[in-house]
Amino acid sequence: MLKIDMFSTATKIKGQGVGSAYTELVRMLTEKFPQQFEIEINKYNRTDLSHYHTIDPMFYLSTFSKKRGRKIGYVHFLPETLDASLTIPGPFRKLFYKYVIAFYKRMDEIVVVNPTFIPKLENYGIKRDKITYIPNFVSENEFHSVNNVEKKNLRKQYHFDEQKFTVICTGQVQTRKGVLDFAKLARQNPDFQFIWVGGFSFGAMTAGYEELKQLVNHPPVNLVFPGIVDRDKLVDYYDMADVFLLPSFNELFPMSVLEAFSCGLPVVLRNLDLYKKIIGGYYISADDETQMNSDLKKLASSPDLIQKFVKKSQEASTYYSENHLAEIWYKFYTEQAEIGRVKGQINVKKK
Repeated sequence: MLKIDMFSTATKIKGQGVGSAYTELVRMLTEKFPQQFEIEINKYNRTDLSHYHTIDPMFYLSTFSKKRGRKIGYVHFLPETLDASLTIPGPFRKLFYKYVIAFYKRMDEIVVVNPTFIPKLENYGIKRDKITYIPNFVSENEFHSVNNVEKKNLRKQYHFDEQKFTVICTGQVQTRKGVLDFAKLARQNPDFQFIWVGGFSFGAMTAGYEELKQLVNHPPVNLVFPGIVDRDKLVDYYDMADVFLLPSFNELFPMSVLEAFSCGLPVVLRNLDLYKKIIGGYYISADDETQMNSDLKKLASSPDLIQKFVKKSQEASTYYSENHLAEIWYKFYTEQAEIGRVKGQINVKKK
């Protein structure tokens, strides 16, 4: 049995995708490979593989212990991607960014959820042969579609109009996520209802906090901000909607898109290079808010177009399914264990 120690504090801050991705991975490994993998969380015992999901200073110090076996780092962000999300005081920003890269360089292997990170990590001095791309995934048991009767019942339960065309987005309330465009689309379509599920996970450190807080406190009459919703209730909001719209300007690999796919929702996204590489062909691509507005109107008036992109979402959900990614993660961990054995980092017998 291969012993894997997971190091993470991602779940301490609610409403962020890193925590969701971590939770999904641990649950999947525990359920599917109980005889193959022994999973521990934030332990400092001797282990075969140490998988770091967050970059806490205590975790960094632990990388110098020989007990850590082969060290795997999960890269969910780079210094430049933080600029659009958080306001970090100038004197600390440069130091913190150096620390982020130093942490990644302590790893024996890096896993990225975003393939566009690979050349950027190389520019920071991390060799390409140490980087593996593995996408996120979600559980179809947790995120699933419902029929029209159940959809109407959910809307009634949560006090939304049962008949109105409904547009949803989930994610942190951040400027880079396109929240302001989402609100503008709500104003332009008073006959639709818009829901943005999420909040300020990092409080006043959020870039553009004052303007966004004003919007959340005084939204258009047809836009609702329910705040951060527990993960076991999040599926209800997807299942109430007719379409998922994420107008983000800058993304990593949003769990929300995979959740929307799994719930069988047509997906509308801004035209970003990342999306073309990982989910091209599965969604409606819009260059700007004007095109998003046009796409929403077309979807609202065309059941055939809705069904076309429901099928696209179902196809995407199959590719990014838990079963498919379970095979990839099993292969990755066992290969890393073999490399660690050859290099003398761990003592794992060949199976």
